[in-house]
Amino acid sequence: MDLIGKKVLVAGCGKSGIGSAGLLRRFGAVPVLYDANEKLDAEKLRRDNGLSEETEVITGEVPEELFSGLSLAVLSPGVPADGPLAVSLRRAGIPVWGEVELAWHYGKGRLIAITGTNGKTTTTALVGEILKKYSDSAFVVGNIGIPYTQEAPNMTEKSVTVAEISSFQLETTADFHPEVSAILNITPDHLNRHHTMENYAAVKESITKNQGKSDFCVLNREDPYLSAFGETCPARVIWFSSARKLADGYYLDGETICRNLGEGPETLLNVNEMNLIGVHNYENVMAAIAVSAAFGVPMDMILSAVKSFQAVEHRIEYVATKKGVAYYNDSKGTNPDAAIRAIRAMRWPTLLIGGGYDKKSRYDEWIEAFDGKVKLLVLIGQTKNKIAACAKVHGLYNVVTADSFQEAMEICEQNAAPGDAVLLSPACASWGMFANYEERGRMFKEFVRQIEE
Repeated sequence: MDLIGKKVLVAGCGKSGIGSAGLLRRFGAVPVLYDANEKLDAEKLRRDNGLSEETEVITGEVPEELFSGLSLAVLSPGVPADGPLAVSLRRAGIPVWGEVELAWHYGKGRLIAITGTNGKTTTTALVGEILKKYSDSAFVVGNIGIPYTQEAPNMTEKSVTVAEISSFQLETTADFHPEVSAILNITPDHLNRHHTMENYAAVKESITKNQGKSDFCVLNREDPYLSAFGETCPARVIWFSSARKLADGYYLDGETICRNLGEGPETLLNVNEMNLIGVHNYENVMAAIAVSAAFGVPMDMILSAVKSFQAVEHRIEYVATKKGVAYYNDSKGTNPDAAIRAIRAMRWPTLLIGGGYDKKSRYDEWIEAFDGKVKLLVLIGQTKNKIAACAKVHGLYNVVTADSFQEAMEICEQNAAPGDAVLLSPACASWGMFANYEERGRMFKEFVRQIEE
């Protein structure tokens, strides 16, 4: 699409929106920034983000007369693809893309794209480290925190891009086409946005919609949605499993990661050679190895990067041991399935901080996964009473609620004994109490640092 001199509406003024506006202007388009927040200070937005004074910024309602001059609309991930604005744009005959679709059209080189309910940040970061050893021009972008549009202008035909792609970003793709994709798992999340599990699964699986048999898709053999999807996936499927030996993929055999691609079993590495803990992380590592190998990276280079890789910040991140108590930050555990993975990784009596924004999740499986490990469950936020009631149904009574994050941390410090662990793994989003899960995790780490020995 030729956008030189054309007016493009960019909906959402966060990092993705600013990245999209910058990319459009760089390639000759005229971006018009829009945000539903009427209190947004347009002048400050321009100043803080280096936007020219003539950049048009609209807040509140979009005037209908603007539609007639638009050639394209680009939605940030936080703007629903089925919301009133998107519906009005489509009715007016205006193409609607997302930030990822826009970046894909302007970015160059080869592309790896990774999605899944949980584990995608760790897997993307690990694949990124592997590809940085393999290529002189490697970019790690997307939901991991670096807008794809921000880096797209810097890419060349020799570049390699590893993109973490969320379901919100996949909703607004059209031609987006990775050479290698991965779907790590599909478990309930964001149902307030996608409405049903069938819709959510279909969005995740759409990462492959433009792939063919010359492309690859790495799938989790133990995920029921993906096990079924493998039968119709348009790309060549590479499986991984933490529960069974495979004759056609990568698998965990005790403490050993192996592969069998039809020529017999091959031992790759022992999990004790890595810095990551927990079966969920072994799955992430298998997916990362499978993706990188399919892309053509030599196995010795892959395994070297795996062995030196450290845990991603806010994902079962070891913080410190104070007074004999180990503190772990899993603020990125924003849904019950992610939180299940964290508690299963704990090997000590655990004081667990949970609760937050209500995404309409159910917490029964999370409570059941405690398996006697949780010494005390400390609950905060909008969901604290809902989770406390669920815990009671499952016979868990060592539960307290706190009115603030500071109070929750103080309760844990006062009740923890040497040999225990304190785990922040909320099973809920951070909104309402924090700007994002990163802020929540940073506050946890700051509190831990201030504990006097």
